[in-house]
Amino acid sequence: MRLSVIGCGYLGAVHAAAMASIGHDVVGIDVDAEKVDALSRGLAPFFEPDLQKLLEAGAASGRLHFTTDIAAAAGADVHFLAVGTPQQRGAHAADLTYVDEAVEALIPHLRPGDVVAGKSTVPVGTAARLAPLVEATGAQLAWNPEFLREGWAVKDTIEPDRLVIGVGPDASAAVSALRRVYAPAVAAGTPFIVTDWATAELVKVAANAFLATKISFINAMAEIAEVTGADVTQLADALGHDARIGRRFLGAGIGFGGGCLPKDIRAFAARAEELGRGDSVAFLREVDAINLRRRDRAVELVVEGLGGSVFEKRVTLLGAAFKPYSDDIRDSPALDVAARLRGLGADVTVTDPAALDNARRQHPQLSYVDDRDEAIRGADAIVLVTEWDAYRRELTPEHASTLTDGRVVVDGRNGWDAAGWRAAGWTYLGMGRP
Repeated sequence: MRLSVIGCGYLGAVHAAAMASIGHDVVGIDVDAEKVDALSRGLAPFFEPDLQKLLEAGAASGRLHFTTDIAAAAGADVHFLAVGTPQQRGAHAADLTYVDEAVEALIPHLRPGDVVAGKSTVPVGTAARLAPLVEATGAQLAWNPEFLREGWAVKDTIEPDRLVIGVGPDASAAVSALRRVYAPAVAAGTPFIVTDWATAELVKVAANAFLATKISFINAMAEIAEVTGADVTQLADALGHDARIGRRFLGAGIGFGGGCLPKDIRAFAARAEELGRGDSVAFLREVDAINLRRRDRAVELVVEGLGGSVFEKRVTLLGAAFKPYSDDIRDSPALDVAARLRGLGADVTVTDPAALDNARRQHPQLSYVDDRDEAIRGADAIVLVTEWDAYRRELTPEHASTLTDGRVVVDGRNGWDAAGWRAAGWTYLGMGRP
């Protein structure tokens, strides 16, 4: 099939490359000429495992093209909307400017029978508002939310755990077209769920809200553990054996970040207020508050470990990205903790395998070192803030002891063996651990 992807940021670039890899003819369209130039040359503008390989293969096959010209969308069977929906300035609601502009620009190039498929995360009710504009051209509107995990986005696009297609009345042609788009996944048994527009929009924000709630729940338990002497990691293990709960995402630490979860739960709460149902998701305000408090707690532990003050102390933070296998620093807990420690007078060094260039642009006041061991050398305290394997699995307390005389570690992800670090002579401080 011939596909267009409007918006070639994280979501759009991955979607375009993945669709070309399964055999479709894809044109990606974006207003950022620099980004389009990089993608056209097969260069990923951000770090995502396997994306570079797909871009190169797509360019070589001739199935993948990028342009700034929206007219290139003409003739495509399905047009995917993959533009950003950032948080509004000074408010929690989603900014739909880019979605509206993309639809407006696309309208003149639609034909009867075309399908416009929204992938952007939007407030419930958005598709119903846009549908008359699309349908006036004879095209049909569907909403096909993404469920990508950064670091696993290519796999999640090609081998999704479910496909949700929200459509309006009499939209069998849109359902059929999207079933063809995702034919390999459907043939492999991926659930193909057809709903109305509102349900499809809610599936995405509800999934993010549930995940954020689970993470903040265990972090709330960490707060209780810290005043009772309990160990939140053992608590999570015990809870995880309950099949109704499960162990995944019950890892207490400094909380979640990134460009999706924080802003999406805030936008969900804001939309619920607009709908007169703010009380229904009022708990999300506390989910957000708990998440931000854990960053405060990480800073407190560093201060505590260094005897009550970090002034002129050398503190090394292992990680800058909000999660491993990504260079995304949007709302990164790691950099938030680093900036707060710097504000208290610490000499802060940050290292990360992928995100340092982005971090330097956002936080030029911090020091950055590419090499892990060089970053640790001479540190008074080491803080694990992003659970890259090079830090969580491969750094041993014995090796760290050869790099510095400092003997304080703060485990912001509860990813290290506390007993092992303590046995090697280190003061180990974890999140919700005695």
